[in-house]
Amino acid sequence: FFSDRVQFILFKPPAVVSPETLAFIILTFNPLLFKFFWSTVDKWSSLLSPYPAIKLSPNKTTLFSAFTPNATRHNIIILIIHFLNMTKLLKLTDVNLNYNTDNNLINVLQDVSFEVDYKETISVVGESGSGKTSLIMLIGGLEKASSGKIEFKDFEISSLKEDEISEIRRKDIGIVFQSFYLIPNYTAIENVSLALEINKIKDPINKAKEILDKFGLGKRLNNLPSQLSGGEQQRVAIARSIVMKPELILADEPTGNLDSENSELISNILFDYVKEENASLIMVTHDNKLANLSKRIIKIKDGKIE
Repeated sequence: FFSDRVQFILFKPPAVVSPETLAFIILTFNPLLFKFFWSTVDKWSSLLSPYPAIKLSPNKTTLFSAFTPNATRHNIIILIIHFLNMTKLLKLTDVNLNYNTDNNLINVLQDVSFEVDYKETISVVGESGSGKTSLIMLIGGLEKASSGKIEFKDFEISSLKEDEISEIRRKDIGIVFQSFYLIPNYTAIENVSLALEINKIKDPINKAKEILDKFGLGKRLNNLPSQLSGGEQQRVAIARSIVMKPELILADEPTGNLDSENSELISNILFDYVKEENASLIMVTHDNKLANLSKRIIKIKDGKIE
């Protein structure tokens, strides 16, 4: 479909049709629709010139359009084809993470490769120390891969500088930590609104209030983190991470420090968000029940995907 679409839009008909010309695309129109069709196409006349139509009967018109590449548009064509074929939100290729400690090489992650679709939910499971959290840190740009490539929306982020990856992270990637990491001397609403202020979003206080109200924290807006329960702190942390409506959520043991009631509440918030906003979720968890809510489960053992 995409190849025909690109040919139809971007290729001009030749003055003379040769044996090397791309195959004809045949379109059949009712005469009543024909005028409407070409009035629409005329708006794109700079991109498309119709080949002469051949009338076969009073009721039908068969249009033969022959197309051939225009060399001056070569780069544009490549870019558009690339865009049309962009189907993966995230792609890791042969990613390794190593640490040197006392002249000993520690392999944290080894040749990790996988892809994440748009609107996909993935749980990452494995024993403690297997490299799950390190994987989240790499994807979020909080760690630098020793080798390999990480692509986000078909753009390589593994080689970016810290300020460059921060720009992507604060708008397109939300991170939820097990330990919340709220600013201790900021109230709940200030913790959330700060993310909006950094991105120069208008009316940050009201937008922060709106999402905290949605999470059942309307009466806790002016409480400091120390005045909130663990479940409430995690809800504030999630609100902060999704208030910019990122396309990818990275959650590292989001229910690890919570009781069963709050764990269920937090999981509902996360999965409701990805459904409502058509986002993707990569979640590290030891909770099998929570892991099974995802469309796919990735198992890591000794730094390798099984």
